[in-house]
Amino acid sequence: MKPAALWLILACSAISAWAGEFAVLANGARLYADHHASDGAKVTLFTKTGSTELDASLVTRFENEDYAPPQVPVPAAPTSTPSAQAPTPARVAELVDNAARKYGLPPAFVRAVVAVESGYQANAVSPKGAVGLMQLMPATARELGADPKILEQNVDAGTRYLRDLLLKYDNHAYHALAAYNAGPGAVDKYHGVPPYRETQNYILNVLRNWRKQALTD
Repeated sequence: MKPAALWLILACSAISAWAGEFAVLANGARLYADHHASDGAKVTLFTKTGSTELDASLVTRFENEDYAPPQVPVPAAPTSTPSAQAPTPARVAELVDNAARKYGLPPAFVRAVVAVESGYQANAVSPKGAVGLMQLMPATARELGADPKILEQNVDAGTRYLRDLLLKYDNHAYHALAAYNAGPGAVDKYHGVPPYRETQNYILNVLRNWRKQALTD
């Protein structure tokens, strides 16, 4: 099969037995799929083990599997941790809501951050190396005393970090979200939301998703 023909098949979301693809999320995270389907509002990623549905707004593009950059190494069989097997959506929702309540945050707010950061994909890894549901950078995770590859620690540490940022910025959600995305140094430098398009879009996406999540509570 010629490369051009294979690319056409992938672009049309047809099932391919020879190659997969990556869904690139708005925050840069990449999720592998054998193929995908879209109905406009939703995108469904299909793998050999099942399927995952995402809001179409979270996916910026699809890339051929051959285009994938190197990813952060992950232990092949972390059977000693509770996160060794892919968590169910119900388990993820429970962890996120429990962490939100533990740190005194609205569960819908933390759910919105998870949705925008990783699309609820526990194995998401960004090109910059951010890991898991809360997309923690390894250095940030170390400062928080957490292993970002362990689901429970990732959610707990990311939620605690959000709480700390809200306290730092007097509960100003815009500033806290900007710091979560671009780092506190950028917010302090500009005395508010930095003039980064990615960060500004990130804040709007989280707040939009927060309103949507709050309606379901």
